[in-house]
Amino acid sequence: MSINQNILGHTLQLSALQNDIQTDNVSHAYLFTGPPHIGKFTVAKWFASTLLTKDIADGEEKKRAEYEVEKLIHPDIFVLDQLWMEDRNENFDMIAKSSNIPQQHRMKSKAKTDTISIEDVRVLQERLYEIGSGAHRCCLIRSVERMQDEAVNALLKIVEEPPPGMVFVLTAESAGAVLPTLVSRSRVVEFQRLPQADLSPLLTDTDPDDAQFMLMIAQGAPGVIVALKSSPDTLRTARTVHASAVSFWRSRRLFERLTLLSPIEKRGNDSESLLFHLSLALHADPAEKKGAYGDALMELLRGLDTNASRPLLLQRFALAVTP
Repeated sequence: MSINQNILGHTLQLSALQNDIQTDNVSHAYLFTGPPHIGKFTVAKWFASTLLTKDIADGEEKKRAEYEVEKLIHPDIFVLDQLWMEDRNENFDMIAKSSNIPQQHRMKSKAKTDTISIEDVRVLQERLYEIGSGAHRCCLIRSVERMQDEAVNALLKIVEEPPPGMVFVLTAESAGAVLPTLVSRSRVVEFQRLPQADLSPLLTDTDPDDAQFMLMIAQGAPGVIVALKSSPDTLRTARTVHASAVSFWRSRRLFERLTLLSPIEKRGNDSESLLFHLSLALHADPAEKKGAYGDALMELLRGLDTNASRPLLLQRFALAVTP
């Protein structure tokens, strides 16, 4: 049994999971924790594939089984990843590439969020009790912190009394974001951001300037680099937002700073992106700026987590960092 060469880093975690399989010490539930886009779900799929094909001799049969797991058509793998949402205009064929749990009920209820509901868990539960083809079956759920409280409690009942041979692999940004009773019933595997040396294979054919920018944006998350490389528009947008953040810290005019902060007035991806780049750009500034300016930025972030007026918070922030 070899480790998938397409997985970057996470050597200790992969070795521990590999040892669980080799020593027949597989837990009925795992919780993979760590920052977004660092490869938790990629490792989860490798673990499921390795577990479901471990008793098949190398050859065409094994390759076919691995292909079926990868394409989510193997009868012993159940994956809840991407969810159907009304405003995305995505069809079920697209969603089936990452999730093989029926989601027609979400269309009927006109689901508008990425939240996992109790109805989603009920549909999943129906699949979990189908007759399997091997000694193990695997259920993978990405970002389990998306679950409503009722959904977590419903999942907890299944984890406490799982179907024979079922192995759950859940992912979350942190154990603290998951119901403690679910954490206590899972074997927690912590994942960390990768050093730049581990990310270098992703950038061998990339322009050096783009590569350096991607490494800065990724912050040790290979999934971010993959997304930036696969979409020139995404990379271009990231560069534009970063340029705005750099201009904000360099500006000495209050009006200009307030104008540059305007995307943060409304909640959403544009706001989160600019805040992220403001932090990156400040980190690259001389040390004397980081102290007071960093405190002001942290105060802004704390304020934005409340119901306070966002324009007022931005005005206070701009005033605090404008000479």
